[in-house]
Amino acid sequence: MIRNVKKQRPVNLNLATIRFPVTAIASILHRVSGVITFVAVGILLWFLGLSLSSPDGFLTASSIMGSPVIKFIMWGILTALAYHVVVGIRHMLMDFGCLEETFTAGKRSAVISFAITAVLSILAGVFLW
Repeated sequence: MIRNVKKQRPVNLNLATIRFPVTAIASILHRVSGVITFVAVGILLWFLGLSLSSPDGFLTASSIMGSPVIKFIMWGILTALAYHVVVGIRHMLMDFGCLEETFTAGKRSAVISFAITAVLSILAGVFLW
């Protein structure tokens, strides 16, 4: 005999109305920055190959880097890489037991990771421009 059991499940699937904790945002952004970094490796390797191919290739790469759009893309790549590294170190510190595994400590370390990434992002912008 099969009974029809109705479970009380949440029906709100609109992600815009759900408030994620800062730890969840940090985790999602870590995954996104990993994908960006993975894609960027191909772009950066092509760019490196172009610059090392010949003196003309270096001049071409230099002229490409002069474009504000390319500088902005490079800044985005550097920011994603910095975030991925900073939050990766945060995760390793938690895995090694150097940081407490409580929600409060997770929130604090996520906010600190955001702050460190913001500083590194500004430094990357200063370096590029």
